[in-house]
Amino acid sequence: MKRRDLIVRTLAGGLLGANLGRPTLSWAADAPAPAALDWLPGGRPGALARQAVALLADAASQGLNPQDYQAQPLAQAVAQAAQAPQALSDEAAAQLSHRLSTQVLRYLRELHSGRVTPRQLQQNYEPAAAPGFDAAALLQQAFASGRLADAAQAAAPRTALYGALKETLAAYRAMGAPAAWQQALPPLPASRQKGRPPKLEAGQAWAGLDLLRQRLQLLGDLAPQTATPALYQSPLVEAVQAFQQRHGLNDDGVIGAGTLAALNVSPAERVRQIELTMERLRWTPIAQGPRMITINIPEFVLRGYEVHGDNITVKTEMKVIVGKALNTRTPIFDEDMRFIEFSPYWNIPPSIARKETVPKLRKDPGYLDREGMEFVAGDGRVLRAVSSANLDAVLAGQMRIRQRPGPENALGDIKFVFPNNDNIYLHHTPATQLFEKERRDFSHGCIRVEKPVELARFVLQDMPEWTEERIVAAMTKGESSTLKLAHPIPVLIAYGTALVKHGRPYFFADLYGQDKLLDAALRARKVS
Repeated sequence: MKRRDLIVRTLAGGLLGANLGRPTLSWAADAPAPAALDWLPGGRPGALARQAVALLADAASQGLNPQDYQAQPLAQAVAQAAQAPQALSDEAAAQLSHRLSTQVLRYLRELHSGRVTPRQLQQNYEPAAAPGFDAAALLQQAFASGRLADAAQAAAPRTALYGALKETLAAYRAMGAPAAWQQALPPLPASRQKGRPPKLEAGQAWAGLDLLRQRLQLLGDLAPQTATPALYQSPLVEAVQAFQQRHGLNDDGVIGAGTLAALNVSPAERVRQIELTMERLRWTPIAQGPRMITINIPEFVLRGYEVHGDNITVKTEMKVIVGKALNTRTPIFDEDMRFIEFSPYWNIPPSIARKETVPKLRKDPGYLDREGMEFVAGDGRVLRAVSSANLDAVLAGQMRIRQRPGPENALGDIKFVFPNNDNIYLHHTPATQLFEKERRDFSHGCIRVEKPVELARFVLQDMPEWTEERIVAAMTKGESSTLKLAHPIPVLIAYGTALVKHGRPYFFADLYGQDKLLDAALRARKVS
């Protein structure tokens, strides 16, 4: 996987934004390490030493752990040096200065690039790094200016989502663990339909209504002055719908098992979820260029972005279907889209042919013709007869099975290709009803898109001869053709379970357990 040139004015995930007003600080990429910084002139802590311990103590506001940077021991050492009857000796002052420099440097580096590498989590891209970022030179410059906060502001990810998550983190920390979360919501009432799971529908009574009201008010989904009604009704129903929208749930206002579980997640758990997403943003690659496409797996959403200077806008947004969480997960990586295939053949991957297609054909040879499939020999010959010899050749890797273009083709009528080692691509699907599902992990790994024509228009907008009419004609022609893009478009398959959209926090289930992996990796790392 190549390393992209990166910019620091965009982000991957649910919200793009412009410059956050960070102070302008410049430094050379190959700047030497700074000279020893004298945090204790004359053996007494100066103003910059006090700034340093305050900066490290505030690491939690960035989703980092102050203990990783010896925040408390350093604060105590600086306080003791300030209160001591005599100034520290030169040796003692130098030792404390060295400790301060070491920890502030570590803080700046980890604030910028993260604490673990994405490859530890099976994510196939390199950590993002602003061109010329040099924590040592940045610290020296901030030290000279007397403003350490500027160094931290310059090191933090320069994206609107990161800034919004930082604010959301503070808000959820402020919620603490109020009485509204000291007990779980009670069991749901029996369903009105016999044999159905318990659920709460509009007009029903429930012992948990007062606790539900408190939680919805604390989370901002219900107006503070609202009283608890005798039955589950408006405005509680509308508040639950708002809550469901923010948590990737069907917004029908009915409280079932999924909604109840989300309502029982405490603010402290959401704090950790936000911290993990902020960590990912430190090393999520942000592509340079006028356009990019991101797919956020836990959200089941694709977005196409345009970048004009600091103005970054979402030009297209749609639902997607991703790989099954159980056994065919979509990998997390970035690559450049280079081709579009209209009316594509589907070359059935060997693993699917071996596990699914060949067994079906042995039981029902007519399946080949009904599904518009055919055998392709190593020399390119096309065969449409089902025989034991042909099936054995497929299992031996001497033949492959492909599905011809047409209404039954599993790829639909268009395929968006960004060459990669996992053979993952975007495509349409004849099973469009699946886009209405709440949870959309149904594929063998490739990503199905809800609005293929809209996506093709976005991808081909710098090729004006490809009008919508021409795109549709190529998709429905039934004859496979490949179009090379005039300019490759970066595609990022990302993973974020906490976002901020339209000024409100959104949370999604940890579909592939990536939050759990990241949390474990952060807890297991050893900090000297």
